[in-house]
Amino acid sequence: MALLINDDCTDCDACVESCPNKAITAGTPYVIDPALCTECVGAHDEPQCRLVCPADCIVDHPDFRESKEQLMAKYHSIHG
Repeated sequence: MALLINDDCTDCDACVESCPNKAITAGTPYVIDPALCTECVGAHDEPQCRLVCPADCIVDHPDFRESKEQLMAKYHSIHG
């Protein structure tokens, strides 16, 4: 499943560099592209954006539910 940045975002920019898929872009709030978000499956054991977010505003995206296998396949398609 992809992640979502909610309105509690403080626009601190901490999450952008932590994303191995470059799925996060600036906005108000910042935006995670669900087509690029793998919850760091394939790169890390847990979502790096959540680890660095001081506002604790990154949540599961309710519209994009994917299994670990689907996330891994997406990761491989991105990083081929």
